[in-house]
Amino acid sequence: MVSVAIDGPAGAGKSTLARRLAAEMGYIYVDTGAMFRTIGLYALRAGKDPKDNEAVNALLPEIELHFAFIDGEQHVYLKEEDVSTAIRTEEVGMAASAVGANPAVRAFLLGMQRDMAKKQDVLMDGRDIGTVVLPDATVKIFLTASPEARAARRWKEYQEKGVNTPYEEVLADVKQRDYQDTHRAAAPLKQAEDAVLLDTSELDFEQSLAAMKEIIAAKLNG
Repeated sequence: MVSVAIDGPAGAGKSTLARRLAAEMGYIYVDTGAMFRTIGLYALRAGKDPKDNEAVNALLPEIELHFAFIDGEQHVYLKEEDVSTAIRTEEVGMAASAVGANPAVRAFLLGMQRDMAKKQDVLMDGRDIGTVVLPDATVKIFLTASPEARAARRWKEYQEKGVNTPYEEVLADVKQRDYQDTHRAAAPLKQAEDAVLLDTSELDFEQSLAAMKEIIAAKLNG
C-alpha cells in the first residue's frame, strides 16, 4: 500500500490540496484533523473544557466515531449523526487543538488512523502524520506558508461565507494555533527529517497542487 503523509500548520491548505490530490490519484483521503475536531465538538457539547484532559478522557469510552467515504469525500459520524459540517467552526478548531495535545486522545485515534493506511492507498494529513502516525509513509510532505499568507486565505474563505471576522483576529488565531501545535508535549507539530518542505506562501492553489504532484511522482518513480 502507498501512503502519503502531509503535515503542516493550520491554514496551510493541507485538507483542500489533499482532497483534490486523492481524488485525482484514486487514493482514500483521511482527514485526521476532522477526527480531533469531532472529539473537540463532543467535549464542547458535553459542557467540558477541551483543555481539561481528565474531563475529556472520561468522555472517550462513550465516543462512537466512524467514517464513510461518499463520492470520494470523507464524512465523519458521531454515533449516527453526520457532523462533517458542525466540526468546521473556529470554536471547534480551537477545541481540536486543545484535545490534540492530550496523549489519551492521540492514542485513542492512532490505531484507527494506522488501520486505514494498512487497508488501502491513503493520503493522510495532520500535524504528526510523518513523525508519529505513519513514520514509514511512502511520501512525506511538510506543507507550510507564512502566518500572514495563511490568515489571508482563511479570512477570504470567511468573507465568501459571509462571516465578517477582522483579518487581525484571524491572524491572531493562526499564530495562537501555531504556538499551541508546536509547543504541546504530545506529538508536537514538526517537520519529519525525511519530509520534503513545500512553502506555498507565494503559490496559488493550482501551483501548490502541481508542486505536490511533482514531489509525489519523484518519490514513487525514484
